[in-house]
Amino acid sequence: MSLSQDEIFEKVQAALVDALGVDEDEATRDATLVGDLGAESIDFLDIVFKLEKSFDIQIPREELSPEDILTNSQYVQDGVVTADGMTELKTRMPWADLSKFEENPRVQDFGNLLTVGDLCSYVGSKVNA
Repeated sequence: MSLSQDEIFEKVQAALVDALGVDEDEATRDATLVGDLGAESIDFLDIVFKLEKSFDIQIPREELSPEDILTNSQYVQDGVVTADGMTELKTRMPWADLSKFEENPRVQDFGNLLTVGDLCSYVGSKVNA
């Protein structure tokens, strides 16, 4: 069964409200998970669990959290993701809008990159595949 973007957003939003204790009006498509909604690493486990249950999907950790790329000296130099690293991130995360990150690809800023909309795109790629 295919889900509309609005149906996906509503379920993702509900998972975030439940996991993070934020209000629905805070969990907009443009809100960043870390910066705007205050998600911490441990929260992502809860978010992933809730999304897996809600959508009946499996979410491999490396698909949402590409630490292996961000800690690899082949892809990062002096704390900045290289062109090869950006290519690898785009391949791994085609559902994420990396355009802002690409302008200043500092590894330390990656955690504040993902938005609710990106998460909806990711879930959509899994449930409507």
